[in-house]
Amino acid sequence: MAKRDYYEVLGVNRDASEDDIKKAYRKLAMKFHPDRNPDNKDAEEKFKEAKEAYEILSDSQKRGAYDSYGHAGVDPSAAAGAGGGAGFSNFADAFGDIFGDIFGGAGGGGAGNRQGRSNVFRGADLRYNLEITLEQAAHGFETKIRIPTMAKCEVCSGSGAKPGTQPTTCPTCNGQGQVRMTQGFFSIQQNCPRCHGSGKIIPTPCTSCGGTGRIKQQKTLSVKIPSGVDEGDRVRLTGEGEAGVNGGPPGDLYVQVHIKEHTVFQRDHDDLHCEMPVSFATAALGGEIEIPTLDGSARIKIPAETQSGKTFRLRGKGIKGVRSREHGDLFCHVVVETPVKLTERQKELLREFESVTQKDAARHNPRAKTWFDKVKEFFES
Repeated sequence: MAKRDYYEVLGVNRDASEDDIKKAYRKLAMKFHPDRNPDNKDAEEKFKEAKEAYEILSDSQKRGAYDSYGHAGVDPSAAAGAGGGAGFSNFADAFGDIFGDIFGGAGGGGAGNRQGRSNVFRGADLRYNLEITLEQAAHGFETKIRIPTMAKCEVCSGSGAKPGTQPTTCPTCNGQGQVRMTQGFFSIQQNCPRCHGSGKIIPTPCTSCGGTGRIKQQKTLSVKIPSGVDEGDRVRLTGEGEAGVNGGPPGDLYVQVHIKEHTVFQRDHDDLHCEMPVSFATAALGGEIEIPTLDGSARIKIPAETQSGKTFRLRGKGIKGVRSREHGDLFCHVVVETPVKLTERQKELLREFESVTQKDAARHNPRAKTWFDKVKEFFES
């Protein structure tokens, strides 16, 4: 099958410039690349055809031979790209560009990369774990923390060079911070191994920071914890993270709150829960008890015949969260306490009480009777 005219393949005129040829090839390569057209033989053939045309027309000598003699004037082995001459170099550059376009710049050497990448980097964010009490979380407070961080070296003003000297352009990458690695028809751009992407080298490093431009130090910061914070909440201190690289802005510091376990209360968002031990006599006869709250204390009336597990709700005695409009509630869960270490007289009175109670058990212990009735039905079924 006869080959099509290379200019026709790329869709350019015979007097097209090198840039026009390159742009036309990139457009076709992006459209017909096999990775974008899996299992599409027609697209694969068009991609190969465009590649072959670009390999010839991107080389001035091969293009001249082709213009004079057509396909017969071009060496097929050179057209295959194995010779590695000027045409191959141009092809590698162009393919490196489209490789970056197709894969989002991951390892590719796009046109923007050849102009050099920004060597200014924002500093890293830091996290500080702060443990506080439930009372501190409810009411808020201010405290001071001491953190290790990387700060700008004041001796060299962050340049990394000894005072009186300056960083110089990296001779390996000519200040671009990137070098191009070519293998076959792939052209991949990566960080310069000598300057590590900065584009600069420091002949005489600063003795204070060793040429890094940053030093490790401890700093003390004041942190205001708002009232109502909960476990895992974070307070951000803008600009208090690590110093940036090459004059970049500093990162942020995040103070993450952890609340210590409380001896009385358990927190559930804005609500509080606590167990309320009640004596056997108080639960049976009723009474009044005093319970603690985060703001002091409160008194609760215990009705007669209160059972273990009953919950009393005190509205507004919980916590007002950071994003809440009102305080939560306090839930007190009754736990009837069985008396221990009884005297003989107490035991005697309890036996007498039990004897009297059993004479009309259904009336005095209705829950027990109901439970035993269910057990009896279970075994008889």
